[in-house]
Amino acid sequence: MAGIFGPANDQVAVRMKILVDADACPVIPEIIDVAREFTIPVTLVSNYCHDMEKYEDVASVVTVDKEADAVDLAVANLTVSGDIVVTQDYGLAALALGKRANAISPRGSIFSEHNIEYLLHKRHISREQRKRGIRTRGPKRMTVEDRRKFIRNLRSLIQVTP
Repeated sequence: MAGIFGPANDQVAVRMKILVDADACPVIPEIIDVAREFTIPVTLVSNYCHDMEKYEDVASVVTVDKEADAVDLAVANLTVSGDIVVTQDYGLAALALGKRANAISPRGSIFSEHNIEYLLHKRHISREQRKRGIRTRGPKRMTVEDRRKFIRNLRSLIQVTP
């Protein structure tokens, strides 16, 4: 018999949430819109230099120090199996995948065990090149198509996640 607090026999109904590495995330409004559509809670994690107050009515906002990797560690600590993590950081994506969560970039690329090792290796090579003074390219400008791809792939992750 189910009690007023959820399923019987001590099973806990785990609810998916969307966790966002929000420091430089260009698709926060899109995340909020899709989350509303599916009634999924959103947690935005950023350092104190970013103003997330405007989202406090529609999302949980977690603010951390400006230390290196503080946002990534906070997102990783909040992530559980079945969640969706939105990040541009391959290392954080790998941590999310390790927790059996899903990870997607703001451009709509879905991270998986099939591509994460390659992406981490590519990041390492670029870092080594920069150390040697070789200039590497930054990301291209976000396009309308990037935003559409993100929305489409975020919806598909939500619909296939048990």
